[in-house]
Amino acid sequence: MLFALTACAEEQSDVGFGAPPPPPPSGQQRSTGESPGGAGQPPEREPKGTEVPAGQVDASALPDGYPRQVWTRNSGREVVAIGQEGGCGSVRAEVTEQNAERVELALVEETEEPSGPCTMDLRYPPVAASLSEPLSDRTVVLTQREVKVPADE
Repeated sequence: MLFALTACAEEQSDVGFGAPPPPPPSGQQRSTGESPGGAGQPPEREPKGTEVPAGQVDASALPDGYPRQVWTRNSGREVVAIGQEGGCGSVRAEVTEQNAERVELALVEETEEPSGPCTMDLRYPPVAASLSEPLSDRTVVLTQREVKVPADE
């Protein structure tokens, strides 16, 4: 029985207990040129779409250590970023402004209040939001905020 449990555990690369997302296979390019998981940051995931060049992303409002990778899907009409969420939270993307020069994408972590027992893990799911027009050469401005929502009773 111990052998069966060990074999099952080895097949899972991330069981959600504080483990960062797995790095892309060796030999693939990373978008920022940073080392995987450097300075306490999670390894970057390989985008499933068209990567937005780093010079077109303004992530200066994000906290240190927050992922900064952005890409588009659906012919540029959907922008995707890596969010960060904790044990009792869930993250979503919200376009808060879009004009001819920029698209502001808020990464919103929602946490129930009052909350019950929470795990002490961090997860880094990709989150997407639709745009009214393709991104093209507009700048993506990333922001982050936390929101308390009433707990379901």
